[in-house]
Amino acid sequence: MQVKSQLDDLQNYLTDASNMPGGHAEKLFVPDNAGEVAEILREANENRIPVTVSGARTGTVGGAIPFGGWVISLEKLNKIISIDKDNLRAVVEPGVILADFQKAVDAEGLFYPPDPTEWSCQIGGTVATNASGARSFKYGATREFVVGLKIVLPNGEMLPLRRGSTISSVGDHIELTTDSGSKIIAKIPTYDRPNVRKNVSGFFNERPLDAIDLFIGSEGTLGVITEIELSLLPKPKGFFSGIVFFRKDDELLSFVDEVKRTSFSVREDVGGTVAAEGVRVSLDATLIEYFDDRALNFISEKFPETPSGMAGAIFFEQETTAENEDELLEAWNCLLEKHNADVDVSWFTTTEQDLEKMRAFRHALPVSVNERVVRNEQKKIGTDMAVPDEAFPGFLRFYKDTLDASGIDYVIFGHIGDCHLHANLLPKDDDEAERSRHLYGRFIAQAIMLGGTISAEHGIGKLKSKYLNVMMGERYLNEMAELKRAFDPNGILGCGNMVPERFLT
Repeated sequence: MQVKSQLDDLQNYLTDASNMPGGHAEKLFVPDNAGEVAEILREANENRIPVTVSGARTGTVGGAIPFGGWVISLEKLNKIISIDKDNLRAVVEPGVILADFQKAVDAEGLFYPPDPTEWSCQIGGTVATNASGARSFKYGATREFVVGLKIVLPNGEMLPLRRGSTISSVGDHIELTTDSGSKIIAKIPTYDRPNVRKNVSGFFNERPLDAIDLFIGSEGTLGVITEIELSLLPKPKGFFSGIVFFRKDDELLSFVDEVKRTSFSVREDVGGTVAAEGVRVSLDATLIEYFDDRALNFISEKFPETPSGMAGAIFFEQETTAENEDELLEAWNCLLEKHNADVDVSWFTTTEQDLEKMRAFRHALPVSVNERVVRNEQKKIGTDMAVPDEAFPGFLRFYKDTLDASGIDYVIFGHIGDCHLHANLLPKDDDEAERSRHLYGRFIAQAIMLGGTISAEHGIGKLKSKYLNVMMGERYLNEMAELKRAFDPNGILGCGNMVPERFLT
């Protein structure tokens, strides 16, 4: 195990993708195994030293930034322990890079759907934040694929969990037993979860509750994950993808609505879409991604073939087989024509090589945005709210009307299939930066008023904890604090993440 205390050695561990300033720590520990993690936590707990868990530090809400105490980096717990083709299972350590895992699984003819934008993240981080991404439209977030965890609690005790093995009781408590025989009884928070497709605001509290789900999305506040068992799927036989352009917003939105309806009906086994000659096929999108007109202008700097004069674009993907590919292509073509997509300038593919170009098109946007931010010498301010389906068109209109009136540069893009878009504000000076922060607050308030969530996929961390107070209120934050104290009585782990510290002291 490496232990470092020099500032030069710690510097890279004092920030993450949020660029939140002020990070500092006394020591960095880089353990080689779970036993060493337990040893570190045991000593920290006895001396009440704060501990921050560090992964790849790709998070955008400051969760991995320490403000004192010790840092544990899981970078050396990076083994893919097993991939079981017969049982569609994999066991990994938390420091495995997602891109490496995706390649290893693909080489076995298997498929792991969760796909957050940044594939350089560590799998432990994706579990700690319940990461999702574009494919969550069909497959859900990381939670859907976690079947087992090994966790080291803040006092150094080991807690193994398997999905289905520990379910909450009728009294809304959950009881767990560590490897050493200690019992933990935790009361589950009673707040209602927003009726949205994606939500990572607060501890998961579904009733009845599977204990494993408490730790998924808990942002390093309840324990340190040292081993993960994941479920896998067979690799899809083929796919059909398109980036389609629309000249009118209402036609784009009506296209999205119909794709969602047909996809949901297929999953609920109540029908499909009629293609040519009355053939019924399973039109079921894997992902539906949105780019507004300003986003297309940004992307055109790197992709000059992007057509001009468009109101927006949709990137979709459909899994296919050799037997249904022709009928599915015909069904998609009929749907696009029905909603007046500009098919002549749109792009389609069934090849892996061209699909990578489409994904590069998608990823060119955040790169271009970040380049603009650097030029402006300001920070971008990006939203992560999601709202119920019926509220989405009005929320998108609110975004655009408010931002247009502000005069501040912006782009809107993201996971329209999940009613979850990212509005990135790009202030050019300090005055615009201040106004951007006020606009962000207005968007938070509007999302809450519409029954939505303040964070659909990025988490709460340190940067959004004050907004969680607005969304939840003091009663429910106190319930979250009570749950955290059940696992971490001395409050050493993930200090400042999710639950404001004033609720824990």
